[in-house]
Amino acid sequence: MGWWQLNADTLARSRFVISPLAETFACLKLLHAGQGAHPGEHAWLGAHRPAYRARLAADPVTALLVRAGLGREWIADFLTPTPRGGESLAEEVARVRAAAPGAARAHLRTSLGGPLPDELDRDDLPERAAGLLEWVWEETVRPSWERRRRVLEADVVARTARVSEGGWASVLDGLRPGGTRWLGDSRFQVNLHEYPPREISGAELVFVPVTAQRSGWVSWEERERYAVVFPCSGVLAGAGGRAVPAGLGALIGAARAGVLVLLGSPMSTSQLTAVTGQGLGSVGRHLKVLREAGLVERRRSGRSVLYVRTGAGDALVEAGRQRRDPAGLASGHDDC
Repeated sequence: MGWWQLNADTLARSRFVISPLAETFACLKLLHAGQGAHPGEHAWLGAHRPAYRARLAADPVTALLVRAGLGREWIADFLTPTPRGGESLAEEVARVRAAAPGAARAHLRTSLGGPLPDELDRDDLPERAAGLLEWVWEETVRPSWERRRRVLEADVVARTARVSEGGWASVLDGLRPGGTRWLGDSRFQVNLHEYPPREISGAELVFVPVTAQRSGWVSWEERERYAVVFPCSGVLAGAGGRAVPAGLGALIGAARAGVLVLLGSPMSTSQLTAVTGQGLGSVGRHLKVLREAGLVERRRSGRSVLYVRTGAGDALVEAGRQRRDPAGLASGHDDC
């Protein structure tokens, strides 16, 4: 397994950031794999993968570059510059474009685990990679970026609240189940590959959520900045997270039930508004009723007021999921 050694100060200074490029690269990986993790991703692939395949068919060099860069165990470093937070897509892509051609070729040899194909022995690889990332952004990410960004923000708020409640160890264990894990003794497992450990004490450490559910990678800049990219909570990632058990919807109303289902993780009113598509006033009324019924409770995390289900709310949602509809099919949303 690959793990990083870090001291308490490095972990305490770590933070979550949102990166348009990380989201774009995660979508590139999803487009290339062609395998969605839930119905929402399947629909997205159906809408965008034909155009992606056509673009690569028209540009064989870039198609080969993508296959080489994604690798089986290692992504070519120049494709995933470490997010810094607060940068635009253009600023992040500029760092891909600025990669030295020789370094890009060396990174591809590492991701391939062998020699570079003759077709990729050229100096325009960073420009080609940057152009493809810009295309993925414009065609497949930017039209839904506002919704995606709010989903990512909701995930960050929920995980920040968990840090306050259970410390960083509880959050690190859940970033990528089976992949990331706090090992104790200042050791953080970042993947399952047999790579040498890295000492990162004193560096900047950032955690970056993306909506694609099978995406995740690590990146770093020299020894100054490290990043762990991870899939955001499944309940937030796709439209399926808004579905509710039919019986629960009939009992308390579909819109109110949708709010209750989402509150398995702490969320603010504004984030609930973004994820559900309901108006701020409607969400506020639903929260008031659910609080008065003892199904949700309110917590404060820094300047944010967060809502989360109580034990009674959990029991009600779980009962609704286990109940079967007249056709004998379980109600509820697909787990991501």
